Amino acid sequence: MNGPEIVWADEPTGNLDSKNAREVMDLHIRLNKELEETFVIVTHSDAMAEMSHRTVRMQDGLIVDDGRGNAI
Repeated sequence: MNGPEIVWADEPTGNLDSKNAREVMDLHIRLNKELEETFVIVTHSDAMAEMSHRTVRMQDGLIVDDGRGNAI
């Protein structure tokens, strides 16, 4: 992780309790702001998705909401 432009994270909080999941998301948010890195996080957790700057929703492999208020 030598300063990547994009960090891809697949279910980084999937097996964590809510306290530790929050700490992981807080870390992602802090690194995003401090290092200006983009994080693409895949999650099934609405609570974790609500913490993000933008949420793109998918259903059956297709984008159904682009996170900008446009249902597709």
